[in-house]
Amino acid sequence: MQFKAMILDNAEVSPGYWRMRMTAPPEMLEAQPGQFVMVRVNPSIDPLIRRPFGVFDVGTLLPSYTGAVPQPYLEILYRVVGKGTGMLATLHNTDLLDLLGPLGTGFDPGPVGEEKLIVGGGVGLAPLYLLAKELVKHSPVRLFAGGRTKDDVLCITEFERLGVECYSATEDGSLGECGFVTKVLEHRLDYTSNQGRIFACGPHGMLQAVAAIGKKRNVPTQVSLEGYMACGMGACLGCVCQGGGHSQETPDYRCVCTEGPVFEATELKWEGN
Repeated sequence: MQFKAMILDNAEVSPGYWRMRMTAPPEMLEAQPGQFVMVRVNPSIDPLIRRPFGVFDVGTLLPSYTGAVPQPYLEILYRVVGKGTGMLATLHNTDLLDLLGPLGTGFDPGPVGEEKLIVGGGVGLAPLYLLAKELVKHSPVRLFAGGRTKDDVLCITEFERLGVECYSATEDGSLGECGFVTKVLEHRLDYTSNQGRIFACGPHGMLQAVAAIGKKRNVPTQVSLEGYMACGMGACLGCVCQGGGHSQETPDYRCVCTEGPVFEATELKWEGN
């Protein structure tokens, strides 16, 4: 679905990280946790390619806020890393954007009542908030958020307001435990004798470590990949990743934007396996 969205709020929530709220059609309220939107950041031809952003949240604003009828909204969380995201950070209320979405395959929540372990790093927390929002309705949820410094650990208060028990770790020790967040995850799995289900999104190295933990401990693990998407619909094949099936002579490739971005970790080929 292609639609125009008016920006309602665009604020820096941590150095270099921004949270944007915009209007959305009612169909966006059906977005599944883990799905994404493709955003055209400029109506001109520069930059030409849309940018992918995980759906951070969807909801409806009350008439008292909008001054009219209830208005569906969409939120994204992004980091300024280049020209496109730099342009996004300069936009203001009432500016318009052109979007495609919701796209991709989201998370499978798994059995009701089972402990859910959510692992995120930096802007990888973006698609995990909507997931937590759904999971807390039926299961206990714990968030493990990591980053290089405290500036990379985002929106913890929002997760806590959902009733999520939050843990954090930073490589420099500026927030939570000092070290990688995967160590904190392993401590929890040690305590529960490897009970629960893992959901993760973040840098590739973190996802690889989480996948290895899930495999070693026989804990179901889903990962959301941050592919370099150009079209978002599987036409350009610019975001393929290698699956874990088939032989070396006939590689198994997966299209992140259509078959993912969420995969069972065991479906993918990781370095060293």
